[in-house]
Amino acid sequence: MISKVVFAGAALAATFAVAAANAACIGTLYLTFDTGHMEPANAVADILAKHQVKATFFLANEKTKAGGFTLDDTQKPFWQRVAKEGHAFGSHTWDHSYFRGDVGTDRVSFIPWGKTAKEGRTLDRAGVCAELKKSEDRFREMTGRGFDGLWRAPGGKTTMRVLDYAKSCGYRHVGWADAGFLGDELSSETAPNNVLLKRALANLRDGDIVMAHLGIWSRKDPFWPMFDPLIAGLKDKGYCFATVPERKQK
Repeated sequence: MISKVVFAGAALAATFAVAAANAACIGTLYLTFDTGHMEPANAVADILAKHQVKATFFLANEKTKAGGFTLDDTQKPFWQRVAKEGHAFGSHTWDHSYFRGDVGTDRVSFIPWGKTAKEGRTLDRAGVCAELKKSEDRFREMTGRGFDGLWRAPGGKTTMRVLDYAKSCGYRHVGWADAGFLGDELSSETAPNNVLLKRALANLRDGDIVMAHLGIWSRKDPFWPMFDPLIAGLKDKGYCFATVPERKQK
C-alpha cells in the first residue's frame, strides 16, 4: 500500500512540475523537419533528445547521400527511433514533386523540381490522396503507426483545389511562419550559420512553426549543428516546444 501511495505521489508531483514549467513559458514553438538527404538525421534526433524536445517530421521518398531513399529499409531504424521517442509525423507526398496549379475542372499539376509540365503529371482527388497516403502506408510498415493527419507540400506550394482534396482524405496542410524559415536551403556563403542562428533567436515568436530539413544537398556548410545552440538559446529566452498536433489551430 505504501509503495502505491509513493508512486502516486511521485506521478502527481511530476504532473505538477510539467504544468509549472509550461506556465513559466513565454510562448511555444513548433519545430518541424522535412526529409532531405538524411546524413544528419540521427544527429538531429540526438540534439532533440538532449533537449527533451519533440518535433514534427514530414516524409517524402527522397534520395539519400547513402545511395538509397528516405523511406527504404536503410532508413527504417531512424524512423523507428523517432516514432518510439514520441515525435509527430505527416506526409510530404511520395514523389516530392511540386503542385504547380489547377488543371481543368478537377485536376492539379504535379511536376518534379526543375522540370516542365510535359515531364510531370496531373492528379485528380483520388490521385492526390494516393500520393499523400503512400508515404503514410510505408511509414506504418516500418513503425507500426501512421501519420497525425498532417501534410506539407514540397516547397510549400499549394492550390485551393489540392488543399481541399487533401483535407477530404484527412490531411491538414502545415506551412511555417516567416520567422520559422531557418534558411537551411540558402547558400552558406550568403547566409552563414551564425547569421541564420542570430536571426532565428531574435525573430521567433510564440506560436511560430519552424521549418528545416534532414539534410540539404546544395548547402556547403550544413545548418543542422546550429539546432543545439538554437534550442538552448530559445529555452533560455523562456520558450517551450511542442508538436504541431498539439498546436491550437488559428
